[in-house]
Amino acid sequence: MEKTAVKNFVIDFDSTFTQVEALDVLGEISLTGTDKEEVLLKIKDFTDSAMAGNISFRESLNGRIKLLHAHKDQLPELISVLRNKVSKSFIRNKEFLSNHSENVYIISNGFKEFICPIVKEYGIREDHVFANTFCYDEAGYIVGFDMDNILSGDKGKPAVIKEMKLKGEVHVIGDGYTDYEIREYGMAERFYAFTENVSRQKVLEKADHIAPSLDEILYHNNMERALSYPKNRIKVLLLENIHQVGVNLMQEEGYQVEVYPAGLSEDELVEKIKDVSILGIRSKTNVTKRVIENAKKLKAVGAFCIGTNQIDLKECQKNGIAVFNAPYSNTRSVVELAIAEMIMLIRNLPDKIVAMHAGKWDKSAKGSYEIRGKKLGLVGYGNIGKQLSVIGEAMGMQVYYYDLNEKLALGNATKCKSLQEMLSTVDVVSLHVDGRKENKNLIGKQEFEWMKDGMIFLNLSRGHVVDIAELKKNIESGKIAGASVDVFPVEPYSNADEFISELRTLPNTILTPHIGGSTQEAQENIAEFVPTKIMDYINTGSTTNSVNFPDITLPAFENAHRFIHIHHNKPGVLAEITNMLASHNINVVGQYLKTNETIGYVITDIDKGYDPAVTKELKKIEGTIKFRVLY
Repeated sequence: MEKTAVKNFVIDFDSTFTQVEALDVLGEISLTGTDKEEVLLKIKDFTDSAMAGNISFRESLNGRIKLLHAHKDQLPELISVLRNKVSKSFIRNKEFLSNHSENVYIISNGFKEFICPIVKEYGIREDHVFANTFCYDEAGYIVGFDMDNILSGDKGKPAVIKEMKLKGEVHVIGDGYTDYEIREYGMAERFYAFTENVSRQKVLEKADHIAPSLDEILYHNNMERALSYPKNRIKVLLLENIHQVGVNLMQEEGYQVEVYPAGLSEDELVEKIKDVSILGIRSKTNVTKRVIENAKKLKAVGAFCIGTNQIDLKECQKNGIAVFNAPYSNTRSVVELAIAEMIMLIRNLPDKIVAMHAGKWDKSAKGSYEIRGKKLGLVGYGNIGKQLSVIGEAMGMQVYYYDLNEKLALGNATKCKSLQEMLSTVDVVSLHVDGRKENKNLIGKQEFEWMKDGMIFLNLSRGHVVDIAELKKNIESGKIAGASVDVFPVEPYSNADEFISELRTLPNTILTPHIGGSTQEAQENIAEFVPTKIMDYINTGSTTNSVNFPDITLPAFENAHRFIHIHHNKPGVLAEITNMLASHNINVVGQYLKTNETIGYVITDIDKGYDPAVTKELKKIEGTIKFRVLY
């Protein structure tokens, strides 16, 4: 068998190993004058011009040193800053760098004084660091650099590689033109343009491979962690104006994120989802069976809202796709809107506001009441219903509720035995039920007949739970004295589409564009909660708060591999997995199993050494839906 060639990895420091240019950071520390920002821009211009190959490196270095006016006593502060600016993919792969220290080199036009203290913490040997050194005056100020060091001049990096006479292949990882020069002069087999921190078009055009992370490079070379899919290859599609906090979290994790401001139709989503691993939606996009059948790479769906009725949960389950939502994050926002709207309606404010804008002054108490002492009825006593119950009671209302499930009453709330009992009792009714199909037209002709005359009616739950035609009739007849509707059976896909509803122009009726949970606070909470749960699932296998997977909270794993096996729930799978591992002499250090009515979820932590053939066998177990390995 032909022996695999040794691979030597030559890594740049500034904007590659670290996220920043060290001399730019040193300028932030050393410069104190009123012209600091102007000088920093000049330093950055010198850096960018050299990295793009527009000026000679020595010209760039001379220019920056003269502008810095830095002292050697400021270097410890610089090193402290740089420790917190190491590129995230290098942090993730610290073990790889240490394990392969014999074949990892830093070749930089930067300076050893700040490079060595940083890279040695990642197992990189000091004698494998090739860089410049500062020159100081008698007072300790940096006044120049060692002019005899070949890295201080043009084409320095190729010259260093030539002198090193490395055995095996040379793979260069860097963000600048000086890194490409190693390849240009025949001193390397491959040049990776590293774009995790900065992307320079002139450099990208010269690259053998564009690498958004170190994970990508290791995967490309079948190195250690090669089976761990690079995060930059995980495609994320976020629809419907997901808050920027969620976008940032996904991008910072290293994922390839595409953002789209509106919902997508089934046909559009079928086309978009083919290479997507993580999908994020709100309420307008439907994840149907047909969509799922075309989502061959999909691992998780995030509903950046409370409801999940727009997602075919069973079909996701059958295909090993975990679904996460945000059941609590916008509760307060919905409750506040409900309180505000019931006050507006019981005071007949919508009509009075319209009249005022038309120039009509109608100062009258007719049809205007306080909510204090009124009876509030809640259809659904979940998170939102309970919080509305507490706040309503605090404002002097008598609270009644109806829920199919047994729920403990909070405060002095009264549980009703039937929907009819509650609707015939209360003055104000607010709907807070989920989107299950059985709830379609939950409130229809019969239910409106049960209500008192002059009822205040609110729906901030799901559009299909109310028969809209019947609601319109009862508003027009006056039986419903005021209505607030935030959700509709059919809603526009985007803000550019027209809202069409027979409820438009009705008296004392508040129509809002599905904004119950649309506050900055709620959207930010959701945008933090959902990605965190998804990333935890991708990184560890934990399914905490998943709405369709068995709920498992997993401990962190160290010095082990984690096998994740999703299968149809049938007897004997766990035994088959365990026997298969034993037949390969694999030591199990931890194992977890949980099932629901459809799927089984087995997580097995094993010692690091194992025969890769076992993964192929585990995938072939009858009933396997999905299998993956975490490192």
